[in-house]
Amino acid sequence: MILDDLENINNYLALHPRFEKAFDYLNTTKFEDIKPGQYDLDSDDIYAIVVNDEAMAMLDSTAQFECHNTYIDIQYVFSGVETVGYKSRLTCVEPRGTYDDKKDVLFYEDAPDFFFKLHPGQFGIYFPDDVHAPMIGEGKIRKVVLKIKVK
Repeated sequence: MILDDLENINNYLALHPRFEKAFDYLNTTKFEDIKPGQYDLDSDDIYAIVVNDEAMAMLDSTAQFECHNTYIDIQYVFSGVETVGYKSRLTCVEPRGTYDDKKDVLFYEDAPDFFFKLHPGQFGIYFPDDVHAPMIGEGKIRKVVLKIKVK
């Protein structure tokens, strides 16, 4: 997992060949002007989901404690404050069900090891080993979730 401010995002270009296109989208898009929904950036290799939802209670979010196998998430908050729960997949012991390859998600019953906040202008990069519980907080959270295919 990586947490940082958008102004530093180019420090992470070398981590994945698709990051350059994803980061360019984050740096050049005025998300306040975009309606919520899914936007294809590079077929199914990179797509964006613009979110404009009410934050949820911690218990509701941790009930959806998730990780992905096919996609890396880059989640950028542009309005509101989001709290996120985190735990390494390597230390999770209680999967809930099996991996859903159509939705690219595996849920865990484990509790997060810690929580952190993302303020407007900040992002998190969640790799397949990063189990996360997003959208915790109060009020409206507006963010974009970039889905970058791992391979």
